Amino acid sequence: FTAKQLEKLAKKAEKDSKAEQAKVKKALQQKNVECARVYAENAIRKKNEGLNWLRMASRVDAVASKVQTAVTMKGVTKNMAQVTKALDKALSSMDLQKVSAVMDKFEQQVQNLDVHTSVMEDSMSSATTLTTPQEQVDSLIVQIAEENGLEIMDQLSQLPEGASAVGESSVRSQEDQLSRRLAALRN
Repeated sequence: FTAKQLEKLAKKAEKDSKAEQAKVKKALQQKNVECARVYAENAIRKKNEGLNWLRMASRVDAVASKVQTAVTMKGVTKNMAQVTKALDKALSSMDLQKVSAVMDKFEQQVQNLDVHTSVMEDSMSSATTLTTPQEQVDSLIVQIAEENGLEIMDQLSQLPEGASAVGESSVRSQEDQLSRRLAALRN
């Protein structure tokens, strides 16, 4: 894959996420909160997939840059013999402390670049998410409902978390609902 191909995949995933959000809106308009929850999970998963594709494109681009840098450095090392001869001449005519300071600064900058590149690669590779958090699903449903002026808060609070079928409820979820109502009344 090239970075451009990965970026296209990211755009497609973002488009799919928007389509799933439209399905959430339609399901909410039909008062079908459970289907809206499923579509919201799909939308968030597609959004995360798009972000992962973008991260991968960035990593491919970073690798290409490193390869280009390596090729450039190979050319630089060929000229090192010539540079050392020139440095010998410079040493005979210049202050030794200044030459040493310049060389130390150059080495420090190269080391800093390597550290920054390593940290960036590590953080990108560890930033993958495999599950869709329930809070994100509920947040997306509420956001779409608010954008479209739909009333779903009562229906959303009646659904148990992770319910997979319409009408699925238990004594525990009813107790949770009552606890939430009581807490709302106290506030």
